[in-house]
Amino acid sequence: MESKRQLTGLYAITDTALTPEQSLCEQVSLALNGGAQIIQLRDKVHGKRHLCRLAARIKEICENAGAILIINDRVDVTLAVDAHGVHLGKNDMDPIEARRLLGNRIIGVSCYGNMDLAIAMEKAGADYVAFGAIFPSPTKPEAPTIGCDIIKNASAILSIPICAIGGITAENAGAVIEAGADMVATISDLWTASSISERASAYRKIFSSSHLASNNHAKMLVDHL
Repeated sequence: MESKRQLTGLYAITDTALTPEQSLCEQVSLALNGGAQIIQLRDKVHGKRHLCRLAARIKEICENAGAILIINDRVDVTLAVDAHGVHLGKNDMDPIEARRLLGNRIIGVSCYGNMDLAIAMEKAGADYVAFGAIFPSPTKPEAPTIGCDIIKNASAILSIPICAIGGITAENAGAVIEAGADMVATISDLWTASSISERASAYRKIFSSSHLASNNHAKMLVDHL
């Protein structure tokens, strides 16, 4: 799937409290206009029929922007609306079974702070893994924090993209990207911003600056050799 090549950049996760249904489409559009490249529809409240209606609307917005739509947890909704992929947590469907059902669609898996799980998920066919909470998270204050070292270790071991989540802001995202994260997932920092579009644009600039610095460093090493 072509979209698998785009698993990089700002990964915006919706929240039923911060992105209520009446403003969801507008908020998603603002995030995409600012440079978000991946939207995860995360809704633990509504049933399948309602979720499918929401997902179909968000999918159209994402496709018009050339962005990726990931559905949290729900393989059935992913299939029903032909979303780009699904994100699975520890209590969700087994990734191997999800792959059987989803074919070539994207499958992402939460690995928390567990490197062994991440290695196993890569072998099982996951397209990306997520680690967190990197920093204290206002969305999940009970989640243990694991810091950036696991991102550094994972980037040296894994060949699939890495997503960092948990307490990430425009102020600390640079450190996470420099540690090796391909994607940074945000909830509160994006949706509570006075300008969603400007906040998303700030992340886009951080990614651009980090990649430019990385490329310049690589060039310096080559020139030195």
